[in-house]
Amino acid sequence: MGTIIQAARRGVVTDEMKKIAEVEGVDVEKVRNGIAAGRIVLLRNVKRADKVKIVAVGEGMLTKVNANIGTSNTLIDLNMEIEKAKIAKKYGADTVMDLSTGGNLDVIRRKIMEAAEPLPLGTVPIYQAFMDVTTKKGAGINMTEDDVLNTIEKHLKDGVDFMTLHAALTKDLALKAVRSNRAEPIVSRGGSIIAAWMLEHDKENPLYSNFDYILEMFKEYDAVISLGDSLRPGALEDAHDEFHISELINNARLVKRAREAGVQVMLEGPGHVPLDRVIADVKLAKRLTEGAPYYILGPLVTDIAAGYDHIAGAIGGAVAAANGADFLCYVTPAEHLNLPNPEQVREGVIAFKIAAHAADIVKYPERAMKRDLEMGRCRAALDWECMINLSLDPDRAKEIRNQYGPTPLKSCNMCGSLCVFLLLEKWRRGKEEKNLNIPVASK
Repeated sequence: MGTIIQAARRGVVTDEMKKIAEVEGVDVEKVRNGIAAGRIVLLRNVKRADKVKIVAVGEGMLTKVNANIGTSNTLIDLNMEIEKAKIAKKYGADTVMDLSTGGNLDVIRRKIMEAAEPLPLGTVPIYQAFMDVTTKKGAGINMTEDDVLNTIEKHLKDGVDFMTLHAALTKDLALKAVRSNRAEPIVSRGGSIIAAWMLEHDKENPLYSNFDYILEMFKEYDAVISLGDSLRPGALEDAHDEFHISELINNARLVKRAREAGVQVMLEGPGHVPLDRVIADVKLAKRLTEGAPYYILGPLVTDIAAGYDHIAGAIGGAVAAANGADFLCYVTPAEHLNLPNPEQVREGVIAFKIAAHAADIVKYPERAMKRDLEMGRCRAALDWECMINLSLDPDRAKEIRNQYGPTPLKSCNMCGSLCVFLLLEKWRRGKEEKNLNIPVASK
């Protein structure tokens, strides 16, 4: 049967391609050509194809948003993580990643997968490989290459749709990075695990040295490899330094190898990037990978927004996506501070849905702006129900609309009788608000 890339290259238009074309509002040949060239990936494991909403990421596709959830090894609350998965789904996340590092990781992954359905699920298998060995042998650093590969296979068999693999971090790069004068040498959790293992055992990255074998595993399930960026900048001053770019070049080579093997692959990006360099970051990544789907964490455009990093990230994400990034990994207000709670997950999803939508208005105005055009008409008519329903977060919009109780006018309490639509109603529609001349409220 082969993979979807192989089918696309043979000129075959599959039912999945037709479905994506319909959902995205594009010609099916655009989808087929994009998949064949490795510029579009479908986030689904064939084992779960009947349960998962197939999500397309890449050139010509609407910008997608991922929500990271999962336990930590100091805070294990499966019910809370299930609630987060449901919240992410409710407020419009396109995918969910389980980044759990504490508790029974097999049980947690399967429960989160179930709660998130029909959204595709992603994981970072090196976390489980490390934590399982920690439990069994007392130190994760004692994991073997087989531990890593077996964990990847387990996730594929469970139906995980895409996985972050930090395969481009070589032993040489890791050693140079940890001895460098970088502000934050390695901020990737998976990358730091790999780096510590390589330096402890004086061995090459098992994800890199076994990449051909890993490709065969992913080929069997037609799942997507997401190439992690272990040396992404965790501070603005580290953006686009020699380590960031060296790993990017390595990842570009791995993209080429995956495509040649007929395996779907996308590239992950930073991180922390000054606003004036966000566009260049996207262009460089796209150029080096010949248009591979670009999955970007933020990027955060300032380092000092603790508590509001979802805003800093959404600013960078909007600019990145408007200029070609395809997939935004959300950031929550808890970033750099704590494990996010359910409300912070909601805030992160909404912030990045706004960023993605703003970018799509730039990239695909005819497909993306319909809702905005309708909102403008609803506002002019002071149709509050319509406005609330069109909002990205209707619950929040309704809560704020009603926060002071009923208003004496059709307008809101911000402008009251000075509402622009009420003042001109007589001349616009031949009608006049009866209560327009109500007395001004006094304290």
